Amino acid sequence: MIEISAQRNLPDHLRGGVVAIGNFDGVHRGHQALLAAAQAIAAREGRPWGVITFEPHPRSFFRPEQPFFRLTPPDLKLRLIKALGAGFVSVVTFDAALAALPPEEFVRRELIEKLGAAHVVAGFDFHFGAGRKGHADTLRQMGVVVTTLEEVTDEGAGQLPFSSSSIRNTLRQGHLKHAAHELGYDWMIEGTVVPGDQRGRTIGFPTANIVVEAGVEPARGIYATFVREAGKAEPKWMGAGYFGDRPTFNTNRTFFEVYLLDQSLDLYGRVLLVQFVALIRPDHGFTSVEALIAQMKLDCDSARRILSAHETAKFPLAKMQAAGEI
Repeated sequence: MIEISAQRNLPDHLRGGVVAIGNFDGVHRGHQALLAAAQAIAAREGRPWGVITFEPHPRSFFRPEQPFFRLTPPDLKLRLIKALGAGFVSVVTFDAALAALPPEEFVRRELIEKLGAAHVVAGFDFHFGAGRKGHADTLRQMGVVVTTLEEVTDEGAGQLPFSSSSIRNTLRQGHLKHAAHELGYDWMIEGTVVPGDQRGRTIGFPTANIVVEAGVEPARGIYATFVREAGKAEPKWMGAGYFGDRPTFNTNRTFFEVYLLDQSLDLYGRVLLVQFVALIRPDHGFTSVEALIAQMKLDCDSARRILSAHETAKFPLAKMQAAGEI
């Protein structure tokens, strides 16, 4: 997949293609349906196809003082899009200049000149340009063929739409299975292992402390996780992950750390991809370190049992995730 930067136009052999447009945070099943529509149109018309998306997320631009819970950081989002078959992606910088850009100028600059787009696929409620005044008819008036998709709903859940906001709320409540159903794969985070305060090592559970983006806020608690190095399919380790504030030790800080089951590895500096399978229990304090250790042993047993029984979902991205392809 070719990534197009702010100053680079699409190579000639990819111009004249079908372009799916959106933020695509999470690349959930609604997004996947939109990308599949673009791919199908491209196959029917004998054209290449790709994606145009925005970084940072507009929510982060307009309210930078409020950390935003992103489901997929930029690199992971692009890998998911690539896994779904896109031939190119144009990442448009969302800044003050773009927010003020008239819709017609956005179409001319980003879709016609940079990509040579012949056909655009967008969600039914997609708006763009200054004041969000641009819409599908704006594109048509400028000679671009447009296909809009109706809201994609979950037929097995009362026709509820797939939504990034809904998935964030589901993760905040610790409902991992439901989040995975909406995403089409197990939710995951990616981050670099950094030195911690070594507290886990002193109680017999050395953990990998992972830096995550500000705003990431799943339910605080203990999770059954799969762990591997980003970009590598193997090895894939079982782990018990922890997201919380360590109330037993009164740290007043939020941590994400993962204990690898049956492993003793030096992971400092490595970038890990952590796949969240299930919430084992909510976070809470203990009256003694001994009580905490006893519970952690039970948590590890629970994680091992859950992960050993975990079945790969039927969705394409879930299968790719299980194979280590994303």
